[in-house]
Amino acid sequence: ADCRYTCHQECCSLIQLDCHQGQPSPESTLLPPCSQNVTQTVEEEKPEPPTVQEIKQKIEKYNAKVTNCLLMKLNDDGTYTGFIKVHLKLRRPVTVPAGIRPQSIYDALKEVNLAEMTAKRTSFYLPLDAIKQLHISSTTTVSEVIQGLLKKFLVVDNPQKFALFKEMRKDGQVLLQKLLLSEYPLYLRLLAGPDTDVLSFVLKENETGEVEWDAFSIPELQNFLMILDKEEKDKIQQVQRKYEKFKQKLQQTLKEARGKPG
Repeated sequence: ADCRYTCHQECCSLIQLDCHQGQPSPESTLLPPCSQNVTQTVEEEKPEPPTVQEIKQKIEKYNAKVTNCLLMKLNDDGTYTGFIKVHLKLRRPVTVPAGIRPQSIYDALKEVNLAEMTAKRTSFYLPLDAIKQLHISSTTTVSEVIQGLLKKFLVVDNPQKFALFKEMRKDGQVLLQKLLLSEYPLYLRLLAGPDTDVLSFVLKENETGEVEWDAFSIPELQNFLMILDKEEKDKIQQVQRKYEKFKQKLQQTLKEARGKPG
């Protein structure tokens, strides 16, 4: 208490000091318990949402740059609708229902889920870099966009296996950034303008550093093993062909050199 030695309240009874400086110590020299002595992270201030007038001005500016009919429309309630294009860059096969008829206009209007009409499943690769156009609202989240894309292609895989990225080009480089599930793609489209060279959306596998195998079913895992086995055999054949050609060229060179001096 006299020499202003600082310690936690729990440790106070364990400290023995022989100090007689005659200077009273303020109570503030005793720190609160460890559980309370924690630096609190100050939350960043979120920007204020744009007003309806600001949104209206942005939409007018956006539509002035549109070269096709894919305009944005402002609704009376302050929301707006528009189009986004999503590039599908999936490296792994997707799971779809097997043996069902193509979706009809009636199915689309009635929102009939054809995937629930059969328990049979099959896997195949979607065309690399296929493009799908979606008409969405300003309230449509990234999570809903992913689910909508899977539904259009009748993909029955867990949506958590996929992620939506925004692709930007800057100084000749292509930058990819994973979007949060709570973000609004149409608002990002509005801010960037209609030019897809400035900003585009890409659907890819959700790479989390480690593969979440629990999200896959047993047939999917067995299918992955078959694919890996096929890729392994193809790689072995490529190596064998490479060295077989090298062997043939070497033998031909030796054959041509046999009758020459030296």
